[in-house]
Amino acid sequence: MKMFFSLTSEFSVFILLFFTGAAFAQFTPDNFYLQNENKFLQKISSDNPASNSISDIIVVGDTVWLGTSRCVSLSTDGGESWTNFYGTSPFGGESISAIGYNKGTFWAATANSVDVSGQSLPQGTGLKFTTDLGQTWTSISQPIDSEDDSVEIYGTNHIRALPVTVTIQNITYDIAFTKNTVWISSFAGGLRKSTDNGQSWQRVVIPPDYLNEIKPSDTLNFCLSPVAGNFCAENNLNHRVFSVIGVNDSTLYVGTAGGINKSTDNGISWQKFNHTNQSDPISGNFIVALGYDSVNDIIWGATWKAEGEEEFYGISSSSNGGDTWQTFLEDERAHNFGFAAGDVITATDNGAFRSASNGTSWILPGSMIDEKTKLKLATNIFYSAASNDVNTFLGSADGLLRYSESSAGPWAGEWKLYIASQELAAVTETYAYPNPFSPKLDQLKIKYSTGGKTANVTIRIFDFAMNFVSTVVQNVQRGNSFNQIDGNDLETNGVIDFWDGKDAAGNIVPNGVYFYRVEVDEADPVFGKILVLQ
Repeated sequence: MKMFFSLTSEFSVFILLFFTGAAFAQFTPDNFYLQNENKFLQKISSDNPASNSISDIIVVGDTVWLGTSRCVSLSTDGGESWTNFYGTSPFGGESISAIGYNKGTFWAATANSVDVSGQSLPQGTGLKFTTDLGQTWTSISQPIDSEDDSVEIYGTNHIRALPVTVTIQNITYDIAFTKNTVWISSFAGGLRKSTDNGQSWQRVVIPPDYLNEIKPSDTLNFCLSPVAGNFCAENNLNHRVFSVIGVNDSTLYVGTAGGINKSTDNGISWQKFNHTNQSDPISGNFIVALGYDSVNDIIWGATWKAEGEEEFYGISSSSNGGDTWQTFLEDERAHNFGFAAGDVITATDNGAFRSASNGTSWILPGSMIDEKTKLKLATNIFYSAASNDVNTFLGSADGLLRYSESSAGPWAGEWKLYIASQELAAVTETYAYPNPFSPKLDQLKIKYSTGGKTANVTIRIFDFAMNFVSTVVQNVQRGNSFNQIDGNDLETNGVIDFWDGKDAAGNIVPNGVYFYRVEVDEADPVFGKILVLQ
C-alpha cells in the first residue's frame, strides 16, 4: 500500500511546512575535503555550523551536536569551532530530522523531499550513528515493512498492522533510548524499536484512539494504523507518532497526534494521557516534542491543538508521572525543550521562554546581541535548546546562539551569534542569500569583505534599471569584529549586513531583479544581484 496516497490533509500539510520551513539548504559550500577512505565522508572545519536552521541540539560537556537543515554539525570545544559533516555519504547534504545520544553514541536521522505526481513530499532516508565523534559512521536504511508484514503479536492478540512499504512520509522525527533499546518515532511508520543497534526494527503496539491503556493480557481487536483506508477503517491519531523520550532503563513517554503514552515496562504495556481523559489534562493532543528534567523529575510536552474544540496550543508538565498536568504559555507553539541551572527553556515561534521548574513565571531574553560583533539574531522563531554547566545553545530558524550565564540572573549573560555562510574566495567577492529572497519570510544577508580591517561601509540597493531603491547602511564601521562572522585572520574576512526588502519609503519592493553596491572606504565598489520573489 502506498502510504502517501491515503494520508489525511492536515498532517500532510504539517510535514510539508516542517520541511519547507526548516529543512532546505540555503547555499552549497565548495571547500570540502575527503575523509574516512571508502565512506566518502566529507567534512568542513568552520567558525560556524553548516546551516542557519537548527532543528535540534545535544550538549554533553564541551561537545555540542546540532541537527540542521543541511547536515550534522559538531563542536568539541564548546562552540569555538565546528566540524560540519556533508557529502555523498553518509549524509549527502540531506536534512537532519532527528538526533539522539546515548552513552557515547550519537544518532542522526535524515530526510529529503521527492516529487510525486507534481507534489513535493518528504521521505525518510535512514539513520546514521557514530561512536567516535564522527570519524566513522554506520548507516542504516529507513525502516520499512514488506507487503506481508500485516500482523503484530501482542500477548495472545494478533493485531492487524498496516505495512509501511515506502519511505515517503515515513520520516524519523525523534530518537530515544532505554536499556539496550533504541526507539524511533515517525508519522507513517509509528513507534519502532531496535535491540541490535538498528540492524532490525520492530513495530510497537500502542493504544488506539478509543482505549486509554493496553497490556498484553487484554483481549484486543483494533488495527495498528495511522490512517483509515482499504486496509483498515480506523483512523488512529494515536498511531501518528512524533516524539519519544526515555527517562530511565524501562520508562518512556511517546507523543502522538492523540496524546502522550507512557510505558514503565520498556514498551510492553501502555497508559495514554490526553486532553479529555483526565481532570487535569494536557493542553492539546498533538505532541510535537517531549523533554525530561532529570534534576526535578518533571516531564514536559509541547502540546498543540489537534482536533478537539476545547484543546489549545501550549506546553504541559507533570511532576507525578503523568497522573496530573499543569499547562503554561497558552497559544504559544512550542518546538522543543532544554534545561539550564534548574530552569526549563522552551523554544517557540515567539522566542525562547525560560522559567524555574514550577513554571510560575516565564522570561524572554532581552537584547540578544553578540558582544563582539554587535550582530543581532534576525528572527524570534526558535526550534531547539540545550545546556551544559557553562553555556546554553539556542537553535533558531536563522542562526545559532550561545549564551553564557552570569550572576546577574537568567538571560543577563553574554551572547554569541553564529551565522552560516559560504566563505569568500577573494576580497572583491560578494553574494547575498537566501537568493531568491522573499521579504515576507526572510531578511536578506549581504556578505562581503573589508580586507581584514575596520572600514567605513555603505551599501545601497538599486532596481533593474539602476534606479536608487534603498540605503542598507551608510558610512558605518564594519570588519575587525564589527558584523564579522568568519575569517578573523584572512583578508577575505566575512562581514554581513541585512536588507529587509523595503524601499526608502518603507514599502516592500515588488518582485524582480535588484542590484546592490558595497562601498568599503575608498576601494572600488563591488556589486551583487538579488532576485526578489514572494
